[in-house]
Amino acid sequence: MVVERARGESQSMSGSLQSLCWGSSAFGGIVSSYFSGSLVDAYGVRFVFGVTALLPLITSVVAVLVKEQPVRGINRPSANYDFVRSSRQHVVELWGAVSQRNVLLPTLFIFLWQATPQSDSAMFFFTTNKLGFTPEFLGRVKLVTSIASLLGVGLYNGFLKKVPLRKIFLVTTIFGCALGMSQVLLVTGLNREWGISDEWFAIGDSLIITVLGQASFMPVLVLAAKLCPEGMEATLFATLMSISNGGSVLGGLIGAGLTQMFGVTKDSFENLSTLIILCNLSSLLPLPLLRLLPQETPDSNSDTIDVELKSN
Repeated sequence: MVVERARGESQSMSGSLQSLCWGSSAFGGIVSSYFSGSLVDAYGVRFVFGVTALLPLITSVVAVLVKEQPVRGINRPSANYDFVRSSRQHVVELWGAVSQRNVLLPTLFIFLWQATPQSDSAMFFFTTNKLGFTPEFLGRVKLVTSIASLLGVGLYNGFLKKVPLRKIFLVTTIFGCALGMSQVLLVTGLNREWGISDEWFAIGDSLIITVLGQASFMPVLVLAAKLCPEGMEATLFATLMSISNGGSVLGGLIGAGLTQMFGVTKDSFENLSTLIILCNLSSLLPLPLLRLLPQETPDSNSDTIDVELKSN
């Protein structure tokens, strides 16, 4: 729905639409995070799983309020096509859209940008097993990160939506790499030597990193929305997001392999600092591929992307 409404709009307007959606999502995250840790302590894990399984049903109630018109003039398989032939035609149409140069190259960058290794799982075991963070405190951290996500959306919508995409990716990646190194202070205990408790340092660290992370992810959504051709908005946008998520999964798997290689376990964190440094430095690797992104002006519409990319 956002992709349809962003068609032909400038990067600034498309960014505003994405900010509205993800800002609403972040606000919902604030509400859920406020109760998550306390509910686990009070009622147990099974109760919380039950509640979180039922709440998405609200979406079905909201869905009846959506008004949409069928797309005319798009080739669709007739009713007497069997499922296999229909699916084959849909796959051919999807590949035809993805294989276009102005879609394929930015998609490749998004995948590689997300596929850098991560140390999140190792840090989770460190904070729970080594530092002894309780589920209630982790709920508070989640609340802070949800608020930070909302701040990140506001930061992008207020200051970054008119900035060219290449510049946003470059600056946020470099700053994200530098700020990610702050986790080394928590692992080595330097924060305690500076008089900052583990809890307050973890909250502050999560707040800053999440704000920057959300602000840097918004251009991915804007770019994906602007790449979708008419008539395939939902399918292609879902495909691009799946490719992005696939890159993130690959990054997690590489991070897991590095965690095992460095001998970091739930009881041994001797090489965790090295793992964190390596994972953060690896986030800089996709930067030479920034030329794969369209070089558009902030107020240009989506129709100019293909021409400007080919000119490079």
